[in-house]
Amino acid sequence: MTASPHAVLAATFAPGETAVPAAMRFTREVMTAWAAGGMLHAAEQVAGDLAQQAVDEPFEVIWKHFGDAVQVELRQRMAAQGDPKAPSVGVEEWGITFAGDSRVHWARLTLPGSGDRMTSEWLEEGSRGPHWLGFLADASDLLAGTLDPGMVPAIIAQIVVPRLSSWCAVYTSDSVAGPARLAYLWHADEARIDGLREELAEVDVSSVDSRVTSAIQLADSQVLAVPLTARGRSLGMMCLGRSDRFADEVIQFAEDIGRRAALAMDNARVYAQQAAANRALQRSLLPPNEPEVPGLDYGVVYEPAGEVNEVGGDFYDLFKAGDDSWRFAIGDVCGTGPEAAAVTGLARHTLRLLAREGYGVAAVLGRLNQAILEEGERARFLTLLHGDITPVGSGLEVRMVSAGHPEALRLKPNGAVETVTTPQSLLGVFHEVVFEADTIHLDHGDVLLAVTDGVTERRSGGRLLDDDGGLAKLLAECAGLSARAVAERIRRGAAEFAAEPSADDLAILVLRAR
Repeated sequence: MTASPHAVLAATFAPGETAVPAAMRFTREVMTAWAAGGMLHAAEQVAGDLAQQAVDEPFEVIWKHFGDAVQVELRQRMAAQGDPKAPSVGVEEWGITFAGDSRVHWARLTLPGSGDRMTSEWLEEGSRGPHWLGFLADASDLLAGTLDPGMVPAIIAQIVVPRLSSWCAVYTSDSVAGPARLAYLWHADEARIDGLREELAEVDVSSVDSRVTSAIQLADSQVLAVPLTARGRSLGMMCLGRSDRFADEVIQFAEDIGRRAALAMDNARVYAQQAAANRALQRSLLPPNEPEVPGLDYGVVYEPAGEVNEVGGDFYDLFKAGDDSWRFAIGDVCGTGPEAAAVTGLARHTLRLLAREGYGVAAVLGRLNQAILEEGERARFLTLLHGDITPVGSGLEVRMVSAGHPEALRLKPNGAVETVTTPQSLLGVFHEVVFEADTIHLDHGDVLLAVTDGVTERRSGGRLLDDDGGLAKLLAECAGLSARAVAERIRRGAAEFAAEPSADDLAILVLRAR
């Protein structure tokens, strides 16, 4: 436990449902970079076990390579936690330690076939054996494995230390003319990081030529400044430090890694910018606020599927249309991405505008159908459930039209479930189509459930969730629950129906008469 590690790789994770798989994925990248494929399954499982025990706050996963063993540490600020559990796979040892205000849950695994051969391979910096090619390949895999701009500098520094240098400082700039800032600093001797940071604070890296690799002097270290340039743009600089001279082959490897690292950094930035833009677009397609509707308790769930940079095709809305009436909608545009988002935006704004102009729900859908068809080749099919809500003394009066959308269901307080909509043509297909509204009454305690096909068509093997009335059975179990509780129960039921993640967007709208 007291020996200095030969290499360290670390990453920080936000709490939530994705934390455990993200920690396991990072572990897989680390084992790949360290050519420790024989430990892959055990290491992933141990990292997942530790992450599952983390409290609901950010935590850091640190992997350390000791030559004959690897050790994982989960570091988190101390908080109320239960008794730690042993990893579910065999480990050499495990335990809990405390460092300052942090709690460290750790476990160590012995590497199969470890010994002097592996240790010498990691420490032998001057040789030109074939393992250097493997090192570059592993470095590329590790850099390509993340699209988080904040993680790339950490990966860069921890790839080169201690293989190429004793320490590494990565500087980045947010723009071509912006000042370079220290994004990440790593030293083979962790105890020297703070002192090194103070020394680097006195160095003006902006005076270093960002176009070519150059050497600078820093106290007792020889420093190699490697530019990080991708697609003709300077993204920053990688500074490597060691006590002796850099050999020519080490400089060549550093420059090679610098090129790969800059490309990974640029890709991560582009991805992050696109993701931020699409998140903003996604937010613009959802209701800006939650209105207060007399006599109505409602709950919604919205989960876009796919990558973070994909805009989903599902949407919902709930808004005031007049002095004593409110409108709701839940829809599903064919496909995802900007094209689907364009139709979603058209649908939301058309619904709101026409509703406030006094058009009934059937008339609104007729005009929306024409608007979609007028989009020509850009048009997308749209299924939509649109209705208005009028509070009355005995509950809620609801008029609605289901245009090719999954059937809406009503749940009575006694657990009885029935279909309350008549299937009609979806939007964006036929020019001459006339819609008719269904009118239903929700007594106090009645629940109206509307979902997109991300729920009804959730697949497990050859079965869909709604086969044999599966959704109605799930809803029947929700008698007596609040609208939010019903929405969450349906979401959980859809998630538990199949083991694999959903490939479709999901939206759930629950209206309950109070």
